[in-house]
Amino acid sequence: MTENPRFPKLVSLAAHDLRTPLATVSGFAKTLIRTEGLEDPASRYVEIIESAAEQMVELLDELGLAARIEAGSYQPNLREADTLELARVAAATLGEERVRVGGQGGAVQIDLEATQRAVSALAQCALRHGGVELVDTTATGPELTISPITPASAPVVLGEDLRDLGAAVAVLLVRALGGSVTLEGDTLHVRLPD
Repeated sequence: MTENPRFPKLVSLAAHDLRTPLATVSGFAKTLIRTEGLEDPASRYVEIIESAAEQMVELLDELGLAARIEAGSYQPNLREADTLELARVAAATLGEERVRVGGQGGAVQIDLEATQRAVSALAQCALRHGGVELVDTTATGPELTISPITPASAPVVLGEDLRDLGAAVAVLLVRALGGSVTLEGDTLHVRLPD
């Protein structure tokens, strides 16, 4: 990333400060959605605005997390979770027709919400940049595997080719928690701390 110690702080501050106007946009969009009498296409436009505002909040969360990790100020709120449940959240987020879940799972100590977003982001990256319709996510003990990872998507999923913010931050997060993200053949191995 950067050797400038001020840069992660600047990014974190920007992510924080952008939340206030974004909350205003989101709040008014939600108010307009609840207003009766709003006709198409206006009602559809307001729903699009509200959805985009939610996406921006998620992106700001990821950007702020990356900045805290890079600045050395990330303090995870560790909780016990199950890897099988992490895989199921990814399937629910991305669609069960796109993410097939298997395995027995296992207990891990993680920052729950951030890790849920990370696993979903890695699966989404494999789908988006791999040109595949379905990925398998298997939970075995403290490890999750995601496959297939195509040669084209591998550097993006590993955070080496910075074309997917979610995947890049996911790799940073897993490593900051003391885990690892590696690729063997066409399978991504995400080992979480247990």
